Amino acid sequence: MKPSGTVLIFSGAAAEWRSVMAALSAQRGYRVLQAKTAGEARARLADVHIDVILADGTDDAAEASKFLGALEGADADVIRILIVDPNAALTRRTVSEAGLFQFLRRPIDPQQLALAVQRGLESREMKRHQRFLALDFELSDDQPESASRPGSATLPGESRNFEKLVYISEKMADVCDLAREAARTDQSVHIQGETGTGKELLARALHFHSDRRAGSFVTQNCGAMTDTFLQAELFGHERGAFAETTLDRIGLFRGADGGTIFLEEISEISKPLQLSLLRFLQSSEIRPIGSSRGERCNARLLTSSSKPLAARVAAGEFRQDLYFRLRGFVLELPPLRERPEDIPVLAASFAAKHGAALGRKILGISADALAKLGAYDFPGNVRELENEIRRMVALAKSNSYLTSRMMSPALLAAAGRKSFSSEAKLAPEGRTLKEKIESLEKQVVREALARHKWNRSRVAEELGLSRVGLANKIRRYGLDEHPSNSG
Repeated sequence: MKPSGTVLIFSGAAAEWRSVMAALSAQRGYRVLQAKTAGEARARLADVHIDVILADGTDDAAEASKFLGALEGADADVIRILIVDPNAALTRRTVSEAGLFQFLRRPIDPQQLALAVQRGLESREMKRHQRFLALDFELSDDQPESASRPGSATLPGESRNFEKLVYISEKMADVCDLAREAARTDQSVHIQGETGTGKELLARALHFHSDRRAGSFVTQNCGAMTDTFLQAELFGHERGAFAETTLDRIGLFRGADGGTIFLEEISEISKPLQLSLLRFLQSSEIRPIGSSRGERCNARLLTSSSKPLAARVAAGEFRQDLYFRLRGFVLELPPLRERPEDIPVLAASFAAKHGAALGRKILGISADALAKLGAYDFPGNVRELENEIRRMVALAKSNSYLTSRMMSPALLAAAGRKSFSSEAKLAPEGRTLKEKIESLEKQVVREALARHKWNRSRVAEELGLSRVGLANKIRRYGLDEHPSNSG
């Protein structure tokens, strides 16, 4: 099956790539983005999950190679293809340091380039599959503390991405699948979720998966400003509307014309602002402060809130008509404590990201550290997890593993209390001695499988069983790695 993906064309000569874009987008189904400068390319990499970079090194192959070689951490898995002048001389060292999958000489053949992109994605998927098999068959037993490696598959399966959102859980998969559908429309979207769950990342993903991706993405936290300043920030004002204002201000809505505007903490806005937003959603019209006439604005509205909007409506603090207008699509981001299976893949991603930022190569995360992270509730959600991993990376040496010795004392203490509490819940069921013993055995096996993310070799070693013996017990007790199906 033909792989899908996002291709970034990094070239100052955008017009020359139209035929390539047609071959990649219309014929092969890839999403294609463009960047004219290195700054624009880095911005795209920060906002969007890029699979392939086509870098135009016609004018300066060395500089383009240097840019590609600097991709580290979360961007290290990007397929890199360099386009060079027919007479350019590339050394083996240049190709290696740039991490090139392939380099092609001009003139550009769109079909040849599209085939190179396809082969690059197929090669990457094959390598990922091999890494997953290596983990499954314990080919890395020589790694200390049974560490998992950032950038590789994380048990019990391989992580998925929706732009910069990384996940493996079915709960997040359901949210992201709905978000992909919502992105194809022009309806308003409301994102509900606790602080730190990734609401802005999801909003950015919606924008870059929509037909407005070439337009601006503008964001504003509505809980961080007074009502008057927020009104002026969003809708603009005319000169003289306030004391000492000598210039017009267009406002964020007009700045997002043709693109997307994302309003965080929408539940905090005042009733007058709610009315202004309702007018925009009904007529696509905004009215700057001090103006007697409205102005048309073609911006898509995304909103978020950490407080349930329905409760604010019930309390009479939020207009019901606006509430229904905002709920074109509702995406509810689950807190991290409800999807602990995402912790290993998120931790690995953050370790790679912050290791690269500090110039340190982090080899992986120990199984003991992952178990303690998984035993913690993370009231601050993904943001708190990232801060914890950043702290661990700061304490680690280059070419080392992140271990529980580097974790913050508060997290260790909280995780320890939860682990003790979980063990105390083990209680025999049944009437006869045989039934009670079997009940306890089932609970112990299930708990060990969950703690080791269903790595059967590690569970068998811990419980003193062979892999075949463990498989027999899993089958006997009807255990399943998906909680919804567990016996």
